[in-house]
Amino acid sequence: MNPILALIIANIIWGAASPIFKFSLENIPPFTLAFIRFFFAGLIIIPFALRQRQKISLQQYLHIFWIGFFGITINIAFFFLGLQRTESINVPVIASSGPLFIYLLSLVFLKEKPNLKIALGMLTGLAGVLIIILSPVLIDGKAISLGQIEGNLFILLATFGTVFQTVFSKNILKKVNPYTVSLISFFFGSFTFLPLALKELNTWGFNQLNFQGWTGIIFGVFFSSALAYFLYYYGISKLAAQEVGLFTYIDPVVAVLIAAPLLGEIPSLYYAIGSVLVFGGIYLAEGRIHWHPWHKLKVKS
Repeated sequence: MNPILALIIANIIWGAASPIFKFSLENIPPFTLAFIRFFFAGLIIIPFALRQRQKISLQQYLHIFWIGFFGITINIAFFFLGLQRTESINVPVIASSGPLFIYLLSLVFLKEKPNLKIALGMLTGLAGVLIIILSPVLIDGKAISLGQIEGNLFILLATFGTVFQTVFSKNILKKVNPYTVSLISFFFGSFTFLPLALKELNTWGFNQLNFQGWTGIIFGVFFSSALAYFLYYYGISKLAAQEVGLFTYIDPVVAVLIAAPLLGEIPSLYYAIGSVLVFGGIYLAEGRIHWHPWHKLKVKS
Protein backbone atom coordinates (compact mmCIF):
# COMPACT_ATOMS: atom_id res chain seq x y z
CA MET A 1 0.00 0.00 0.00
CA ASN A 2 1.12 3.55 -0.69
CA PRO A 3 2.11 5.08 2.71
CA ILE A 4 0.82 8.53 1.66
CA LEU A 5 -2.60 7.08 0.87
CA ALA A 6 -2.51 5.18 4.18
CA LEU A 7 -1.96 8.40 6.17
CA ILE A 8 -4.61 10.29 4.20
CA ILE A 9 -7.22 7.59 4.97
CA ALA A 10 -6.16 7.43 8.63
CA ASN A 11 -6.53 11.18 9.05
CA ILE A 12 -9.90 11.28 7.29
CA ILE A 13 -11.10 8.66 9.77
CA TRP A 14 -9.64 10.53 12.75
CA GLY A 15 -11.06 13.81 11.49
CA ALA A 16 -14.50 12.19 11.57
CA ALA A 17 -13.81 10.65 14.98
CA SER A 18 -14.40 13.66 17.23
CA PRO A 19 -17.98 14.45 16.07
CA ILE A 20 -18.94 10.77 15.77
CA PHE A 21 -17.63 9.89 19.23
CA LYS A 22 -19.24 12.98 20.77
CA PHE A 23 -22.51 11.82 19.24
CA SER A 24 -21.95 8.32 20.66
CA LEU A 25 -20.93 9.46 24.16
CA GLU A 26 -24.40 10.87 24.65
CA ASN A 27 -25.45 7.23 25.10
CA ILE A 28 -22.45 5.16 26.23
CA PRO A 29 -19.95 6.00 29.06
CA PRO A 30 -16.42 6.97 27.96
CA PHE A 31 -14.32 4.21 29.52
CA THR A 32 -16.77 1.49 28.50
CA LEU A 33 -16.57 2.72 24.92
CA ALA A 34 -12.77 2.99 25.15
CA PHE A 35 -12.40 -0.60 26.43
CA ILE A 36 -14.74 -2.05 23.80
CA ARG A 37 -13.09 -0.02 21.06
CA PHE A 38 -9.53 -1.23 21.63
CA PHE A 39 -10.16 -4.74 23.01
CA PHE A 40 -12.23 -5.83 20.01
CA ALA A 41 -9.96 -3.97 17.59
CA GLY A 42 -7.11 -6.01 19.08
CA LEU A 43 -9.03 -9.24 18.42
CA ILE A 44 -9.44 -8.21 14.77
CA ILE A 45 -5.70 -7.66 14.39
CA ILE A 46 -4.62 -10.99 15.97
CA PRO A 47 -4.63 -13.07 12.73
CA PHE A 48 -2.69 -10.39 10.86
CA ALA A 49 -0.11 -10.14 13.65
CA LEU A 50 0.27 -13.93 13.80
CA ARG A 51 1.10 -14.05 10.09
CA GLN A 52 4.02 -11.67 10.69
CA ARG A 53 5.25 -13.09 13.98
CA GLN A 54 8.69 -11.97 15.01
CA LYS A 55 10.87 -12.21 18.06
CA ILE A 56 10.55 -9.14 20.27
CA SER A 57 12.96 -8.24 23.05
CA LEU A 58 11.88 -7.23 26.53
CA GLN A 59 13.05 -3.69 25.87
CA GLN A 60 10.97 -3.50 22.70
CA TYR A 61 7.93 -4.75 24.63
CA LEU A 62 8.45 -1.98 27.15
CA HIS A 63 8.60 0.64 24.41
CA ILE A 64 5.39 -0.70 22.87
CA PHE A 65 3.75 -0.53 26.31
CA TRP A 66 4.74 3.15 26.42
CA ILE A 67 3.08 3.61 23.03
CA GLY A 68 -0.08 2.07 24.44
CA PHE A 69 0.10 4.14 27.61
CA PHE A 70 0.55 7.51 25.91
CA GLY A 71 -1.25 6.88 22.62
CA ILE A 72 -4.24 5.00 24.03
CA THR A 73 -4.56 5.29 27.81
CA ILE A 74 -3.64 8.98 28.14
CA ASN A 75 -4.75 10.15 24.71
CA ILE A 76 -8.12 8.39 24.53
CA ALA A 77 -9.06 8.90 28.19
CA PHE A 78 -8.67 12.68 27.98
CA PHE A 79 -10.03 12.71 24.41
CA PHE A 80 -13.32 11.13 25.50
CA LEU A 81 -13.55 13.15 28.72
CA GLY A 82 -12.88 16.33 26.76
CA LEU A 83 -15.46 15.49 24.10
CA GLN A 84 -18.16 15.24 26.75
CA ARG A 85 -17.48 18.84 27.76
CA THR A 86 -16.56 20.76 24.62
CA GLU A 87 -17.35 21.04 20.92
CA SER A 88 -15.91 18.30 18.74
CA ILE A 89 -14.57 20.73 16.11
CA ASN A 90 -12.10 22.11 18.68
CA VAL A 91 -10.33 18.77 18.95
CA PRO A 92 -8.34 18.56 15.67
CA VAL A 93 -7.18 22.19 15.87
CA ILE A 94 -5.92 21.85 19.44
CA ALA A 95 -4.30 18.55 18.46
CA SER A 96 -2.52 20.28 15.56
CA SER A 97 -0.47 22.21 18.12
CA GLY A 98 1.53 19.03 18.70
CA PRO A 99 4.62 20.23 16.73
CA LEU A 100 4.88 23.25 19.01
CA PHE A 101 5.11 20.99 22.03
CA ILE A 102 7.58 18.74 20.25
CA TYR A 103 9.81 21.75 19.80
CA LEU A 104 9.40 22.68 23.46
CA LEU A 105 10.55 19.16 24.36
CA SER A 106 13.62 19.62 22.19
CA LEU A 107 14.42 22.82 24.11
CA VAL A 108 14.05 21.12 27.47
CA PHE A 109 15.69 17.76 26.78
CA LEU A 110 18.13 18.64 24.00
CA LYS A 111 19.04 22.10 25.33
CA GLU A 112 18.52 23.69 21.93
CA LYS A 113 18.65 27.46 21.63
CA PRO A 114 15.49 28.89 20.04
CA ASN A 115 15.87 31.65 17.49
CA LEU A 116 13.57 34.66 17.26
CA LYS A 117 11.56 33.36 14.30
CA ILE A 118 10.82 30.05 16.01
CA ALA A 119 9.95 31.79 19.28
CA LEU A 120 7.49 34.11 17.50
CA GLY A 121 5.91 31.19 15.67
CA MET A 122 5.50 29.20 18.87
CA LEU A 123 3.96 32.15 20.70
CA THR A 124 1.59 32.74 17.79
CA GLY A 125 0.49 29.12 17.71
CA LEU A 126 0.08 28.92 21.48
CA ALA A 127 -1.99 32.11 21.38
CA GLY A 128 -4.29 30.37 18.89
CA VAL A 129 -4.65 27.35 21.18
CA LEU A 130 -5.41 29.66 24.11
CA ILE A 131 -8.11 31.50 22.14
CA ILE A 132 -9.84 28.22 21.28
CA ILE A 133 -9.55 26.92 24.85
CA LEU A 134 -11.01 30.14 26.28
CA SER A 135 -13.53 30.71 23.46
CA PRO A 136 -16.54 29.64 25.59
CA VAL A 137 -15.93 32.55 27.98
CA LEU A 138 -15.07 34.93 25.13
CA ILE A 139 -18.38 34.08 23.44
CA ASP A 140 -20.84 34.20 26.32
CA GLY A 141 -18.86 34.88 29.49
CA LYS A 142 -21.08 32.60 31.56
CA ALA A 143 -19.84 30.49 34.45
CA ILE A 144 -21.29 27.41 32.76
CA SER A 145 -18.60 27.78 30.11
CA LEU A 146 -15.98 26.66 32.63
CA GLY A 147 -16.97 23.08 31.84
CA GLN A 148 -16.18 23.68 28.17
CA ILE A 149 -12.82 25.19 29.10
CA GLU A 150 -12.09 22.08 31.15
CA GLY A 151 -12.99 19.99 28.11
CA ASN A 152 -10.60 21.96 25.91
CA LEU A 153 -7.83 21.48 28.49
CA PHE A 154 -8.51 17.74 28.49
CA ILE A 155 -8.07 17.75 24.71
CA LEU A 156 -4.74 19.53 25.21
CA LEU A 157 -3.65 16.76 27.60
CA ALA A 158 -4.75 14.20 25.01
CA THR A 159 -2.48 15.97 22.53
CA PHE A 160 0.49 15.44 24.84
CA GLY A 161 -0.33 11.74 24.76
CA THR A 162 -0.17 11.76 20.96
CA VAL A 163 3.13 13.64 21.00
CA PHE A 164 4.83 11.02 23.19
CA GLN A 165 3.15 8.20 21.28
CA THR A 166 4.73 9.40 18.04
CA VAL A 167 8.15 9.82 19.65
CA PHE A 168 8.11 6.20 20.83
CA SER A 169 6.41 4.83 17.69
CA LYS A 170 8.79 6.21 15.09
CA ASN A 171 11.84 4.34 16.34
CA ILE A 172 10.25 1.02 17.35
CA LEU A 173 8.47 0.68 14.00
CA LYS A 174 11.84 0.40 12.30
CA LYS A 175 12.24 -2.98 14.01
CA VAL A 176 8.74 -4.28 14.83
CA ASN A 177 5.95 -4.61 12.24
CA PRO A 178 2.88 -2.34 12.63
CA TYR A 179 0.46 -5.25 13.19
CA THR A 180 2.37 -6.39 16.26
CA VAL A 181 2.75 -2.87 17.62
CA SER A 182 -0.98 -2.27 17.15
CA LEU A 183 -1.93 -5.58 18.78
CA ILE A 184 0.19 -5.16 21.90
CA SER A 185 -0.62 -1.48 22.40
CA PHE A 186 -4.36 -2.10 21.86
CA PHE A 187 -4.59 -4.84 24.48
CA PHE A 188 -2.39 -2.96 26.93
CA GLY A 189 -4.45 0.20 26.50
CA SER A 190 -7.81 -1.59 26.69
CA PHE A 191 -6.99 -3.30 29.98
CA THR A 192 -6.01 0.02 31.56
CA PHE A 193 -9.60 1.12 30.86
CA LEU A 194 -11.19 -2.05 32.26
CA PRO A 195 -11.39 -1.06 35.98
CA LEU A 196 -13.06 2.27 35.13
CA ALA A 197 -15.38 0.58 32.62
CA LEU A 198 -16.52 -1.90 35.28
CA LYS A 199 -17.20 1.00 37.64
CA GLU A 200 -19.35 2.67 34.98
CA LEU A 201 -21.48 -0.49 34.77
CA ASN A 202 -22.75 0.28 38.28
CA THR A 203 -24.84 3.11 36.83
CA TRP A 204 -25.15 2.09 33.16
CA GLY A 205 -26.13 -1.14 31.39
CA PHE A 206 -25.81 -2.51 27.85
CA ASN A 207 -29.58 -2.70 27.66
CA GLN A 208 -29.44 1.10 27.35
CA LEU A 209 -27.45 0.98 24.11
CA ASN A 210 -29.14 2.74 21.23
CA PHE A 211 -28.18 3.82 17.70
CA GLN A 212 -25.78 6.47 19.04
CA GLY A 213 -23.87 4.01 21.19
CA TRP A 214 -23.67 1.36 18.46
CA THR A 215 -22.40 3.98 16.00
CA GLY A 216 -19.47 4.76 18.30
CA ILE A 217 -18.72 1.08 18.92
CA ILE A 218 -18.75 0.08 15.24
CA PHE A 219 -16.83 3.15 14.10
CA GLY A 220 -14.39 2.84 17.01
CA VAL A 221 -13.61 -0.86 16.66
CA PHE A 222 -13.43 -1.24 12.88
CA PHE A 223 -12.41 2.19 11.61
CA SER A 224 -10.75 4.56 14.08
CA SER A 225 -8.91 1.74 15.89
CA ALA A 226 -8.20 -1.39 13.83
CA LEU A 227 -7.96 0.33 10.43
CA ALA A 228 -6.73 3.85 11.22
CA TYR A 229 -4.04 2.90 13.76
CA PHE A 230 -2.64 0.24 11.45
CA LEU A 231 -2.58 2.67 8.52
CA TYR A 232 -0.94 5.31 10.73
CA TYR A 233 1.76 2.96 12.04
CA TYR A 234 2.33 1.64 8.51
CA GLY A 235 2.61 5.17 7.11
CA ILE A 236 5.09 6.46 9.68
CA SER A 237 7.18 3.31 9.27
CA LYS A 238 7.62 4.06 5.54
CA LEU A 239 7.85 7.86 5.33
CA ALA A 240 10.44 10.34 6.55
CA ALA A 241 9.43 11.79 9.90
CA GLN A 242 9.22 15.30 8.47
CA GLU A 243 6.38 14.27 6.15
CA VAL A 244 4.08 12.60 8.70
CA GLY A 245 2.53 15.64 10.34
CA LEU A 246 1.39 17.20 7.08
CA PHE A 247 -1.60 14.88 6.90
CA THR A 248 -3.13 16.06 10.20
CA TYR A 249 -4.36 19.19 8.37
CA ILE A 250 -7.06 16.96 6.91
CA ASP A 251 -8.60 16.42 10.36
CA PRO A 252 -10.15 19.87 11.05
CA VAL A 253 -11.78 20.02 7.62
CA VAL A 254 -13.39 16.59 7.99
CA ALA A 255 -14.46 17.35 11.58
CA VAL A 256 -16.30 20.54 10.58
CA LEU A 257 -17.99 18.86 7.59
CA ILE A 258 -19.40 16.12 9.85
CA ALA A 259 -20.02 18.10 13.06
CA ALA A 260 -22.20 20.71 11.35
CA PRO A 261 -25.00 18.35 10.21
CA LEU A 262 -24.55 15.73 12.98
CA LEU A 263 -24.19 17.96 16.05
CA GLY A 264 -25.13 21.42 14.82
CA GLU A 265 -21.65 22.74 15.63
CA ILE A 266 -20.81 25.81 13.55
CA PRO A 267 -17.30 27.32 13.76
CA SER A 268 -17.27 30.64 15.63
CA LEU A 269 -15.15 33.67 14.85
CA TYR A 270 -12.83 32.72 17.73
CA TYR A 271 -12.48 29.21 16.30
CA ALA A 272 -11.45 30.69 12.94
CA ILE A 273 -8.98 33.14 14.53
CA GLY A 274 -7.49 30.45 16.74
CA SER A 275 -7.11 28.05 13.81
CA VAL A 276 -5.33 30.66 11.69
CA LEU A 277 -2.95 31.45 14.57
CA VAL A 278 -2.18 27.78 15.28
CA PHE A 279 -1.41 26.85 11.67
CA GLY A 280 0.22 30.21 10.95
CA GLY A 281 2.41 29.85 14.02
CA ILE A 282 3.58 26.42 12.95
CA TYR A 283 4.38 27.70 9.48
CA LEU A 284 6.20 30.75 10.88
CA ALA A 285 8.23 28.70 13.36
CA GLU A 286 9.20 25.90 11.02
CA GLY A 287 9.34 27.54 7.60
CA ARG A 288 6.83 25.10 6.14
CA ILE A 289 3.69 23.34 7.23
CA HIS A 290 4.23 20.71 9.94
CA TRP A 291 7.86 19.80 10.08
CA HIS A 292 8.35 17.63 13.15
CA PRO A 293 11.81 17.29 14.73
CA TRP A 294 11.06 13.65 15.68
CA HIS A 295 14.50 12.60 14.55
CA LYS A 296 16.00 14.71 17.35
CA LEU A 297 14.00 12.91 20.02
CA LYS A 298 14.83 9.30 19.26
CA VAL A 299 14.16 6.63 21.85
CA LYS A 300 16.78 3.90 21.91
CA SER A 301 15.54 0.34 21.49
